[in-house]
Amino acid sequence: MSLPPWAIVTPERRAHIERVAALLDEWARAMGVPDAERARWLRAAWLHDALRDEPRSDELGHGPRAAARAAHEGESDRGVLDAVRYHTLGYVHWDDVGRMLYLADFLEPGRQLDHADRAALTARVPRERDAVLQEVARRRIEWVLRSGWQLMPATVGFWNSLASR
Repeated sequence: MSLPPWAIVTPERRAHIERVAALLDEWARAMGVPDAERARWLRAAWLHDALRDEPRSDELGHGPRAAARAAHEGESDRGVLDAVRYHTLGYVHWDDVGRMLYLADFLEPGRQLDHADRAALTARVPRERDAVLQEVARRRIEWVLRSGWQLMPATVGFWNSLASR
């Protein structure tokens, strides 16, 4: 698998996408995920930031635009499209594809902040996915709040679904 031909990414973004895909592949193998499901995870990885570097891109809009383009080009898997669409926000109705992409996008090893701590979380995912998912969501939400931005309704719904488990 690789980037779609319509992707607009810098070399740095491509490297990020490759690390996300590699991490998802590693987790899928460690968790014994069937090949068909593993392929879904990888499609979402290659699509999630495919339009992140287009000129009109923004933090919240690139996922929905990539999902729309992927659907236009023939991607019909609702789970993959929802994973791509909401990968920066979280989404209460995600299946495993969305949850795993959300984790990999945050924990991929190229991110420089708290490298050792993120590596520890990464290692826990195959055994404790849901606990790590809640921790990652909490950290992402705290970052949004510290930045003074509003929480999007999708994020609030996602957090509430995790906190009520």
